[in-house]
Amino acid sequence: MTTELVGPQSDSIPAMSIRTSFVDAFRNHPAGVAVITATGNDGPVGITSSSVISISADPAVLAFSLQSLRGSAAAIATATSFLVHLAHSENAELASTFATRGAVRFGDDMEWSFLETGEPLLHGTGHVLRAVPLSTTACGSALIVTAEVVDVVTPARIRSPLVYHDRAYRHLAPTQTPQPKGAQL
Repeated sequence: MTTELVGPQSDSIPAMSIRTSFVDAFRNHPAGVAVITATGNDGPVGITSSSVISISADPAVLAFSLQSLRGSAAAIATATSFLVHLAHSENAELASTFATRGAVRFGDDMEWSFLETGEPLLHGTGHVLRAVPLSTTACGSALIVTAEVVDVVTPARIRSPLVYHDRAYRHLAPTQTPQPKGAQL
């Protein structure tokens, strides 16, 4: 079996082909959804992110990437602390609001409040991780932020997570996991 790669081994393939193939690959790779909020100079800010990952449990460290350094993303990149709201299956509208440029965030119809520590807390999400930045690293056109989690708010009810796949929000459903050959119960 032979597999053709689109990588840099061939000088005849333009860089745009790599970019397109890369974007297509990740469009088909599901990712958890989070809304990251902070307080900027002009008040509360927030963005939707599908790049949040856990790095370490001890100490508790997470990371995410910011694709631009304008508006809310710029405020989050320079914040001294922020909240990472892990979205559940009923948060698709919330995620869409924070993903839409120019959308009204923190309006009268949004349920939120400030924590005593100053960050805007969105009500009705999954777990909320309060974090302080450890480092930022420029990587291509993005900025990678690592942060230590200093507090966790656990929701009253755990729900199925919200997932982003193929340019749409989705929720997970249980599936039967086949037993590997030779596995003993």
